Amino acid sequence: MNILFAVSECAPFVKSGGLADVTGALPKELNKQGFDTRVVLPLYGQIAEEFKSKMWFKQAISVKIGWREAHCGIFDMIYEGVHYYFIDNEHYFNRGGLYGYDDDGERFSFFSRAVLDIIPHIDFVPNVIHSHDWHTGMVGYLLKEQFNVNPLYQNMKSMFTIHNIQFQGVFPRSVMHDLLMFDDDHFRPDRLEFFGGTINFMKAGLIAADKITTVSETYKYEMQNQFFGYQLDGLLAGLEYKTAGIVNGIDASVYHPLVDEHIAENFDAKTVAKKAVNKKALQAEFGLPERSDVPIVAMITRLSEQKGLSLVKHVFHEMLERDVQFILLGSGEEEFESFFSHMEHSYPEQVRAYIGFNEAVAHRIYAGADLFLMPSLFEPCGLSQLISMAYGTLPLVRETGGLKDTVRPFNEFDHTGTGFTFTNYNAHEMLGVYQWALDFYGTDAWSRLVERAMNCDFSWEQSAKIYKIIYEEIINY
Repeated sequence: MNILFAVSECAPFVKSGGLADVTGALPKELNKQGFDTRVVLPLYGQIAEEFKSKMWFKQAISVKIGWREAHCGIFDMIYEGVHYYFIDNEHYFNRGGLYGYDDDGERFSFFSRAVLDIIPHIDFVPNVIHSHDWHTGMVGYLLKEQFNVNPLYQNMKSMFTIHNIQFQGVFPRSVMHDLLMFDDDHFRPDRLEFFGGTINFMKAGLIAADKITTVSETYKYEMQNQFFGYQLDGLLAGLEYKTAGIVNGIDASVYHPLVDEHIAENFDAKTVAKKAVNKKALQAEFGLPERSDVPIVAMITRLSEQKGLSLVKHVFHEMLERDVQFILLGSGEEEFESFFSHMEHSYPEQVRAYIGFNEAVAHRIYAGADLFLMPSLFEPCGLSQLISMAYGTLPLVRETGGLKDTVRPFNEFDHTGTGFTFTNYNAHEMLGVYQWALDFYGTDAWSRLVERAMNCDFSWEQSAKIYKIIYEEIINY
């Protein structure tokens, strides 16, 4: 069974968020289960030279974009058993960032068509093209509406995964005519038309897909609600019959304290006492008092409203009334960057804020912290809570999306659970659970909770088995 992942980012080559982690790990697991899963992505300028030097040039073709043709170089690479294709066009992809440009509609119209145009030239005919998020939403629509006249493409199926519905790829109607070469028949409510006379790339992927997936069962239903659906809730309610929620996993070769090369001391659930070495090293790295008796509360996050930072900001001074140390790693909205930088100066013995991102530092925070705070307004799946549990750092999360599906709330009476949870988007409800959680720090109940969290299986193996069933269903449909 041949599967082609069409993605806008993929670890370890290029990453802006969790999408890259998923598309970097899932193909490897699918191949272990007997698939030939390959990945196609843009050849961005910021991909490291260590990877580019190992790619080989296959050939160059032209991709038609409206009235003109654009250069499309095809580069190949095999990495950790997965075959990757990189689409080269320096005008579109040799830039400082991945997204957020005025011509994103043109850039990803080109990429979507290039994904299909390269197939006759790569000696690989996919049974399923699996697209991810809005950047590749148009791939399935082009497949069904333009490429299906070619016998090579007629039996190909398409699948579309929503990683975050907040970002949909909404562009002017002119993109439909001038770049995608669709006539006015496609500008209808049951096709590409969106609000305000625009078109929507994610909507295109949804209506064209033979199967839709999203990254947790709870998020699947939340998206059908007006608050979470971002104007696609009605469409998704109508497409529920072909939608599945499959929780993400984590790559155990990257995120496991027993093999992690970034941390001070390797450990697992049986040797969790060694976590104390990582805690001491983390305190030293951040210049905090090296105390084993004080809990470290950590956040590794994009600094945005979605991640619940307003809740934390509202009660932060009350949180620090407890004897705790707080470490934050992340960047984003200026409001929150300034706030946490100011808190570091206000509480020099308790708070450290690393504004930016560093992968190795993130690993050391997971390994050395005690409590991981993730009070998201919404969270399609979330990977940080999975990683924190793998490292014995207990998550404190809001019950939304994948957070609800993966963190079982602690019950002090029957000694169950893998973390701490709260329900409503309310700062003082979060604060109450936070204070209650800290009451158990250093107790036998906390130790048992850590052990249960570390023994959870969040590898990709189980999720990949569900994807396998879905691929087989749509191929044989």
